[in-house]
Amino acid sequence: MQSMTGFARIDGAADGMSWAWEARSVNSRGLDLRLRLPDAADALEAELRKAVPARIARGSVTISLRYTRLPGSSASIVNADALAAALAAIAEVESAAQSAGAPLTSPNATQILTLRGVMDGADVGYAWLETARAGIPALVEALSASRGEEGAKLRDILTASLTQVETLALRASDSAAARAARAGETLRTRLNALMAAPVDEGRLEQELALMAVKADVTEELDRLNAHIATGRELLAASGPIGRKFDFLMQEFNREANTLASKSNDVALTCIALDLKVIIDQMREQVQNVE
Repeated sequence: MQSMTGFARIDGAADGMSWAWEARSVNSRGLDLRLRLPDAADALEAELRKAVPARIARGSVTISLRYTRLPGSSASIVNADALAAALAAIAEVESAAQSAGAPLTSPNATQILTLRGVMDGADVGYAWLETARAGIPALVEALSASRGEEGAKLRDILTASLTQVETLALRASDSAAARAARAGETLRTRLNALMAAPVDEGRLEQELALMAVKADVTEELDRLNAHIATGRELLAASGPIGRKFDFLMQEFNREANTLASKSNDVALTCIALDLKVIIDQMREQVQNVE
C-alpha cells in the first residue's frame, strides 16, 4: 500500500556542473505530473512522463531539476544572442513605460546576467545532462519508496481504526440486546400502571414485536462487520486501493448514520456518535492512499 505523499532527492555532478533532482507528491484524484526543467533539459520531459506512471498511479507529482557550475570549472561565456534579445526586450519595456508616464529604473549588469539563457551559452557542456538523465529511474524509485514508507504508516493507522470500529460494533450489539430487554419491562410496567390490571401477554408480545422491527439494528451491524472485513482485505492487497477504500468509507458512514437514526437509547446513541468520529478520521486518512 502506498501513500500519495512522498519526497525524493538525487544529486550528482559531471562536466563541471552539479545537479539535483527533487520529486514531491501529494494527494490528488488522478495522476498529475508537473515538471520544472531548465531549458537545456527539455529533452528529458518525455522520459519522465514515461517513467513516473510506470511506478506511480495517483497523486500530484512535481519534479524539478536544478544545476549550478562547480567552483574551478571553466569561466562563463555570455551568450551574445540571448544577451541581445534581453537588451532589446528591456529597451522596449522601458520605452513603453516612459510613454505611459511611468519611467522604470534600468537593470544593472548583474541583474541582466541572471536572466535565463544569457549565461547558458557555449560554456555549458551537456555531459552532466546525460548523467542527470541516468538518475531518473533512481529518482522515481526513491519517490515510490518514500510513498511506500508513508503508506505503511497509513496501513497501521487504518488497521487500528478498523479494530476500534469492530469493538464499537460489538458494544452496539450488546447495547441493542440490553435495550430490547429493558424495553419489554418498561412497556409492561407502563401498561400495568395504565390498566391497573395484569397485561395480556399476547398483546404485549405484539407490541414488543412492533418495537423490535422499528428499532432493530441487526442488519446495520451485520453490514458494518462486512465492511470491516472488506477493509482488512483491502489493507492486505497489493496495488492501488485508494478509490475502493474511499467508496468503502461512504458505506461505513451510511451504516453509522442509520444506526444513530434508529437509536432511542442513550448508550447506543453514544456508540453511534463514537463510530461517526472514527469513520470521519479514517476518511481523512484514506484521502492520502494511492
